Amino acid sequence: MPSVTLHGVGRHFGALKAVDSVDLAVEHGEFLTLLGPSGCGKTTTLRMVAGLERNDTGTIVIGGRTVSDAAADLFVPPDRRKLGMVFQSYAIWPHMTVFDNVAYPLAVRRHPKAEIRTRVMAALRLVEMEAYAERPAPALSGGQQQRVAIARALVFEPEVLLLDEPLSNLDARLRAQMGEEFRALQRRLNITTLYVTHDQEEAMALSDRVVVMDKGRALQIGAPEAVYRRPASRTVAAFFGTPNFIEAEVTACRAEGDDYVLAIEGAGAQGDCRAGQAHRPGERVVVMIRAEDVALGRPNEPARAGQLAWTGRVVDGVFRGSRRSLAVEAQGRRLNVECPATRAATIGDTVTLTVDADNAWALRE
Repeated sequence: MPSVTLHGVGRHFGALKAVDSVDLAVEHGEFLTLLGPSGCGKTTTLRMVAGLERNDTGTIVIGGRTVSDAAADLFVPPDRRKLGMVFQSYAIWPHMTVFDNVAYPLAVRRHPKAEIRTRVMAALRLVEMEAYAERPAPALSGGQQQRVAIARALVFEPEVLLLDEPLSNLDARLRAQMGEEFRALQRRLNITTLYVTHDQEEAMALSDRVVVMDKGRALQIGAPEAVYRRPASRTVAAFFGTPNFIEAEVTACRAEGDDYVLAIEGAGAQGDCRAGQAHRPGERVVVMIRAEDVALGRPNEPARAGQLAWTGRVVDGVFRGSRRSLAVEAQGRRLNVECPATRAATIGDTVTLTVDADNAWALRE
């Protein structure tokens, strides 16, 4: 049985549909991320699960118990949902010590003092903060405050952990470190986790599955690599990185494994690509090619059978440390290329670009 289930859940603010009929099932022990740009409805969805917002439509079930049913006018308040939540601001109380911050959820539930001490110290040990138990909260760094917020969310052993962009206030190095530490902790505790972020790399690194949201709707749900490599729409594809989109016409189609291989012509090239469904000859498609999947070769270097290939001129380049981002003008269009910095061409060079069929994904126009 899933730990959290949403069926037809929606939230409206006047004529605005902040969340529009979302269906979702989060399995026990799963780390699922709601991913999307600002204003897409991901935080509102999380807040409805938490009980901080009331859904206008649909039902929410946590641990087999219905906690919200709009049609039946049923609404269980947040403190009775057995959830732990970490906010973007961490919400650490400055007038309390680390111990008192973590103890608060147990104190308001009137647990015995001896039990509170045992459970608080156990939670602090989980996040490696037991040595700071008596430290005033204002004396903590950003990373330490985040650990305290996680300990406070875990101390009363919730069924589900909810996190609303908990790493966004940290610098890039600490954000990566804390993300890895939190993911390791979540796996060790096997706690069901619903996470919100707008950071694509963070979602890819942490999640078992991601839900890509836009304009209040869940556009695609799947494993991170599947969503990245096999997007269901151009909107989903465009949310990750700077992909190239090539308009082409299908000339042939054959089934291969779970996919289809299409022969295509367009944008000054012909070759093969993959698709998730069959296409008829003559049908127009948009082919997505990730910038890192474009191979950079010498001028007029011959392509292998089935490869898409272009010859063009490098018109821009940005050094990014271990890699370089290039823009190449070819056949009247600009193609984005990501390549190792030590093997990159320079502005003005003529190059050949090739793409294997496995790295080109067709979408219906």
